[in-house]
Amino acid sequence: MDRLLAMEMFVRVVETGSFSKAAREFNTTQPTVTKQVAATEARLKVRLLNRNTRGVSLTEPGALYYEKCKTIVRDAEEADSIVQLRQNQAQGLLRVGTSVAFGRRVVVPLALEYMRRHPQVQLDLSFEDRYVDLIAQGIDVAIRMGKLADSSLGARYLGANPWVMVASPAYLKKHGTPKRAQDLSAHVALIYSSVVGDEFWRMHTPKGDPVTVPVSGRFRSNNLSAVLAAARDGLGIALMPRYVASESLAAGKVNAVLGDHALPEQEIHAVFPSPKLVPGKVSGFVAFLQGRFDEGWWEA
Repeated sequence: MDRLLAMEMFVRVVETGSFSKAAREFNTTQPTVTKQVAATEARLKVRLLNRNTRGVSLTEPGALYYEKCKTIVRDAEEADSIVQLRQNQAQGLLRVGTSVAFGRRVVVPLALEYMRRHPQVQLDLSFEDRYVDLIAQGIDVAIRMGKLADSSLGARYLGANPWVMVASPAYLKKHGTPKRAQDLSAHVALIYSSVVGDEFWRMHTPKGDPVTVPVSGRFRSNNLSAVLAAARDGLGIALMPRYVASESLAAGKVNAVLGDHALPEQEIHAVFPSPKLVPGKVSGFVAFLQGRFDEGWWEA
């Protein structure tokens, strides 16, 4: 049995004046506690307790040992309390990883609001469109799009990230508005190149039939803001997350195209290094994010 537990048992025997009462507190038997105290005396080669029919009393060496043990046990309990308190509270340095566009447009305002609510949190926000190893990079929470691969990581589903097809009023006036998915082949596409299979746009017709359309165009970029700028400038039709185009749609800078077709959606997850013993600063931030991506969140 470890030495700290032995000290805890000895302290409670002294304070309760009984081996049996101490045993009940530790959910064990009286002989176990008696043997533990005896083993401590044997190790120290000194008698710590006087035992008689009325109970126990401290010897002189036992009194010295009791005072030291009481301090050690109290310090250990305080150490546990400090760690548990920090584990359960939102405080300390929180490292958050996210993609560039989603991070700048969506995560930043949410993270700043979270910091206002939790002044004990310091935030380190990093932006990467490539896959990041959370443990290797020291990331506490990552916001990721798409289906998650099976792994040992902890994860919480936050919501859906819908996409929209857009073009400027000037482009549509000049080139016509597509009525069917197949019409896109005759139009100029503005291609977001970070998507796998970016030259094929997939959707479902109003009847629910899946359609895959090959597209082409002169402009490609791995930056969504650049693709939106090209669409606003009348250079073609773009397919992108709705949150990127939301302000431009509201301002009439671009119009939705094939709005009656169902376009792709991505799952949004908060991912963290382990599903076990999640720190309070992580679970608090994830709980804060949950409910922020309900229907129509991109309009906020």
